[in-house]
Amino acid sequence: MVRILSNWTLLLAGAVCAPASAFTVFACEPEWAALTRILMPGATIHAATHSRQDPHHIEARPALIAQLRAADLAVCTGASLEAGWLPALQQRAGNAKVQDGSQGMFYAASQVELIDAQPGAGGNPFAGDIHAEGNPHVHADPRNLVKISSGLAERLQRLVPAEAQQIRQRQHQFATAWNQRISDWERRAAPLRDKTVVAQHTTFGYLWKWLGLKQIADLEPKPGMAPTPGHLQGLLSTLQAQPPLAIITADYQDPRAGRWLVGQLGNKAPLVTLPSTVEDERAPDALEQWYEQLLHSLLEAKAR
Repeated sequence: MVRILSNWTLLLAGAVCAPASAFTVFACEPEWAALTRILMPGATIHAATHSRQDPHHIEARPALIAQLRAADLAVCTGASLEAGWLPALQQRAGNAKVQDGSQGMFYAASQVELIDAQPGAGGNPFAGDIHAEGNPHVHADPRNLVKISSGLAERLQRLVPAEAQQIRQRQHQFATAWNQRISDWERRAAPLRDKTVVAQHTTFGYLWKWLGLKQIADLEPKPGMAPTPGHLQGLLSTLQAQPPLAIITADYQDPRAGRWLVGQLGNKAPLVTLPSTVEDERAPDALEQWYEQLLHSLLEAKAR
């Protein structure tokens, strides 16, 4: 596949370390590190997690505490995705800039409309990873990145007013090129519309909604809880009559349950492992290549 340099790739390639080089960003997930790097290529950016980590559950390590302590801005998902570890980091870091309610604490989920809200859910250790506000994995719909980039650019302009014009220009260039990409992806993904998938967790819920795919079952008996033999046996009985397009797992999830189900279905549906986020947040085209990989894997499953 020929890789075309997009507007923001060229912008990053030619960027010099402006005064923003002293500006430090703590990104809870790699996708937000990649997006922030597009808007402020001269900033120092630390990603707390990588694509093979479950963002719900990470350890508040001393290195992360030190990075958050030094940060001028924290960019996280919110919607309780990091509820199990971010508050502890904020407390231990003792950095007033990145506490909730401060200008230096930015939650991407607050910029978009969440799907699958469950008011009153959660608060029970036996309930699993249920987010009352809605599904927090908002980055899986590329249309959300346009809205989030706009909100993030506004916040950065307030925090670094000397760079406001450049940040505004980069966001505009990103949004223009990104919307063109979205149109191309939607055209290519048309054969996937109305197909069914079985997935583990709701990691790709926004991706399914965007592409018109339907998740008809979850390998997890409850959100965030490991698949059980009884639950999988029940799924098998349901799926044998009409196998889905694919059995989907994220790259940080144990593939054994999906592999078992594929085998029991007589390989009528492939096991497809998708990256849950960008694999190299420092790459200029990290976000673009992530969506390309998602689309390629799904279309390949459709073509088999």
